[in-house]
Amino acid sequence: MELIVARPEGLYCPPGDFHIDPWRPVDRAVITHAHSDHARSGSRHYMAAQGGEAVLRGRLGDIDLQVMAYGEALTHNGVRISLHPAGHVLGSAQVRVEYEGEVWVASGDYKLGDDPTCVPFEPVPCEVFITESTFGLPIYRWEPGDVLAQQINTWWAANAAAGRASVLYCYAFGKAQRVLCGLDPGIGPIVVHGAVENVNRGYRAAGVDLPPVLRVDEAQADKGAMRRALVLAPPSARGTSWTRRFGDHADGFASGWMQVRGARRRRGVDRGFVLSDHADWPGLQTAIGACGASRVIVTHGQVPVLVRWLNEAGITAQAFETAYGDEEDEGASASGSAGDPPDGPTDGPSQVGGSSGEAAAEDVAEGSEKGAAQRADARPRAGPAAGSEEAQ
Repeated sequence: MELIVARPEGLYCPPGDFHIDPWRPVDRAVITHAHSDHARSGSRHYMAAQGGEAVLRGRLGDIDLQVMAYGEALTHNGVRISLHPAGHVLGSAQVRVEYEGEVWVASGDYKLGDDPTCVPFEPVPCEVFITESTFGLPIYRWEPGDVLAQQINTWWAANAAAGRASVLYCYAFGKAQRVLCGLDPGIGPIVVHGAVENVNRGYRAAGVDLPPVLRVDEAQADKGAMRRALVLAPPSARGTSWTRRFGDHADGFASGWMQVRGARRRRGVDRGFVLSDHADWPGLQTAIGACGASRVIVTHGQVPVLVRWLNEAGITAQAFETAYGDEEDEGASASGSAGDPPDGPTDGPSQVGGSSGEAAAEDVAEGSEKGAAQRADARPRAGPAAGSEEAQ
């Protein structure tokens, strides 16, 4: 029996009669995390990890929500369900499903890098692993968090010395809080957009230590301080009257897509910082290898590349067509959706994947000789199994 299948409403567990991150309203929804492409309103009952409760309620409103601690298990219709850390954002979880001795894990979105704002990714042994592939190309390899923090602080300090505010655009949930934890408040005041501060409250409620911040109306009283400020805002704030309050300012963008030169050019910002809450290419390999799965199903991102690479590396891999998107995209918002759900049911894996990584693929395609080399490197090859020392 297939323990998890793709249906028009979302990923569905037939023996347990519940959905995981459904994109249409259902009776019972198990939520991996509160990003808008995975947590949508309208379902009758929700289950999620305890750490993300405040953010999830803040986004979905008055919902019937059951929270569970990581590692806690319950049995529903004979299916044992437990949630395990995904390392993606606050409260993110992998969903472990066990039935008649078989174990599947739906990972949602995840990362393996260091992040002081959430519990680190925990490999969960399973027969079948359902994974994302947002940054599933060999060109995507992240720097350590302390290196990125130093880059941002150095940029901020240089701008402050020149009397220019530094406006850094990043997603309000997850990315902004990681940036905050690495900032040096000695450089100047830290100002945040209301969308960022709304999420900050959920992080503080969960015990995450964030530095003091100001809202823009509080910071405007001191014009000199405003010119030394580091401002965190969602991409949607760019070019608005809110941003124009900072006058002549430097701007930057923090996202995994900043790894690619074409993406940086299209953003048209002064500086790009490569910072992602998703696994990079080595991280995907490591996570898949660590869970020991003999079968992998890919849900969104660079689906064909990862599916082919895994099959050629000796791991059976297929794809689910889903409506999951990329919260790092500029068009994503706290209330937006990731796209339209697929047409018609698909009760088993298909060989067709999602398309949230198309922009990155276009960037690779446009890049001259370096892009050609990257495309060649991206072709799957027979070689070490995912997660092996050579593969990492």
